[in-house]
Amino acid sequence: MRIEVDADLCQGHGVCQDEAPTVFTVPKRGTVEIVDPSPGADEHAAVRAAIRYCPTRALSITDEPDSSKGTHR
Repeated sequence: MRIEVDADLCQGHGVCQDEAPTVFTVPKRGTVEIVDPSPGADEHAAVRAAIRYCPTRALSITDEPDSSKGTHR
């Protein structure tokens, strides 16, 4: 899991920080900062909740390919 933010959409509501405070921080007059862009499995549910409840839909998840798997040609 890798988290991405669209800074143009973020309005600093702080919902993400409320849902996953170890992953997101929102300064008093700013936009979200991702503290951990690739959180561990124990944070995945909280991150998904933060993304689901973001009022401006500024957050998203991109899955990184598993590097342990071979590539097919």
